[in-house]
Amino acid sequence: MKRPLAYVAGTGRGIPAKVMTNHDFAALGIETSHDWIVERTGIVERHIAEPGETTAHMSAEAARTAMQRAGVTAGELDAIVLSTATPDRLLPSTAVDLQAMLGATRAAAFDLSAACSGFLYGMTIGEGMIATGVAETVLVIGAEKMSSIVDWQDRATCVLFGDGAGAAILRRTKGSGNQQRGILSTFMRSDGTLAELLWRPGGGAKQPFCQDVLDERSFYVKMAGREVFKSAVRSMAEACDRALDGAKLTGNDIDILIPHQANVRIIEATAKHASIPMDKVYVNVDRYGNTSSASIPIALDELVEQGTVREGTTALLVAFGAGFTWASMVIRF
Repeated sequence: MKRPLAYVAGTGRGIPAKVMTNHDFAALGIETSHDWIVERTGIVERHIAEPGETTAHMSAEAARTAMQRAGVTAGELDAIVLSTATPDRLLPSTAVDLQAMLGATRAAAFDLSAACSGFLYGMTIGEGMIATGVAETVLVIGAEKMSSIVDWQDRATCVLFGDGAGAAILRRTKGSGNQQRGILSTFMRSDGTLAELLWRPGGGAKQPFCQDVLDERSFYVKMAGREVFKSAVRSMAEACDRALDGAKLTGNDIDILIPHQANVRIIEATAKHASIPMDKVYVNVDRYGNTSSASIPIALDELVEQGTVREGTTALLVAFGAGFTWASMVIRF
């Protein structure tokens, strides 16, 4: 087990007030039902941002809470790493808007794109910046306004996603010893050959917005659900193994598994592979749906707020997303 170099000093979340239940889809003319959605995904409701609630605004709410809990001021932030698949605009980054909102004038700020795995990618980047001496304090955000990129005429995707943001403050670990709190192991992988199983075909530089893109609705999320499910289960199982191996731990050593909240069936399969009983697995997909890179930090902040994650807790975090990307991390709090 490596000596931890960075630890989580504080967490926060920013959640839109508007709640959309499964029953609300009937008003949109979507041919689905509450029972159908729950049976296949475990989702009961999700939060949907209003037009004025941007990715940056949700990020700022999450960030301010995390900073307050960590006892960190905006001037102490050395870097802001924001994971999002739904930036408020394509240029410049949403991270610089967040930087301006916070008044973090000393920070370097940038976005990263790794879909649902993005928060763990961001945490790994933040740890690396601290390890190399580039930063002492890093704000890592996962924030998504998925309601802006789903096709509200496609029942296969529109029922799955929700909006929200989660944040964590990473700081340099002081002292020494294997029992010290902090990030114990990290793992990241991707497979671009499977990109077209979960993607937005149009609307980028390769196929800019035009009438054809609008008519074909190709700027919305497209997903091959069955194939994505299979890859998610396989990849998250691998990610659990690699993070546990890196930390020299087993599933028995884990106090809480915090998986990406995409589908309760995927979560159950991941827990079974890692030999972690479901009573040690946090599930909130029923209340939030899939918030992409925001799902793990939202769940983490809820656990901190509840007191389930506290000093001495060892957590396994694992995610899978478009790209395909997958990642995992073991943290002792």
